[in-house]
Amino acid sequence: METVKLIDLNIGYLTKGHQHVVAQGLNATISSGELTCLLGRNGIGKSTLLRTLSAFQPKLGGQILLNGSDISALSDKALSRLIGIVLTEKPDIRNMTVEELVGLGRSPYTGFWGTLTEEDRHIVSESIRLVGIEPLRQRMVQTLSDGERQKVMIAKALAQQTPIIYLDEPTAFLDYPSKVEVLQLLRRLAAEEQKTIFLSTHDVELALQLADRLWLMDTDGLSVGTPHELSAQGALSRFIERPGITFDTATLQIRVKTV
Repeated sequence: METVKLIDLNIGYLTKGHQHVVAQGLNATISSGELTCLLGRNGIGKSTLLRTLSAFQPKLGGQILLNGSDISALSDKALSRLIGIVLTEKPDIRNMTVEELVGLGRSPYTGFWGTLTEEDRHIVSESIRLVGIEPLRQRMVQTLSDGERQKVMIAKALAQQTPIIYLDEPTAFLDYPSKVEVLQLLRRLAAEEQKTIFLSTHDVELALQLADRLWLMDTDGLSVGTPHELSAQGALSRFIERPGITFDTATLQIRVKTV
């Protein structure tokens, strides 16, 4: 089911009354139950697109629909119950346990004092279980590895109980096994919990293997499809291939020539 829809979306910045357009005329959808990965070269506008989808910055034109409602018409409270966000930056949090941090995901529902009810605590426990970090429950956040911390932030987003989760470079600080583990986890959560999970990444090879759908951003806009569809269209070859780098359109493998 479609949960996010872009209609002729223009993204960019307003500076001193002037528009700086990063990309325009973007049309695409993100569906529940799928892991969708956003690819593109540095500086193409991936972060701008993600911030705009998250309502962190205003769109310059067009529409973003969430379950059929225009994002511009939704209050901050409504958005906090629709969209969970996991950012690239490592949270600078000390003297807080994993369970307490995951519990912050309940803030859209707990009011000013943030007191957790029995139901809230059950949701926190279930989020921890879904991500598979039960042994970390009472660990202090500052003692966690990068991979463990990223899983905790995903659990916090799950505790927020939003149908949509956006992640900005969730594997940026991880070693290769941890990268694989996090993307496998996100794919499983999308399928089993019917979440709409959308992330930006530079890990092209992993995205080709694990994403249900790709958004490939370039100067001409967005190319959207499964990895095999974008391969057949030639979009992935144009994005990946450089002198010394080849892309096998049948196997989706990237090869680097040795000197």
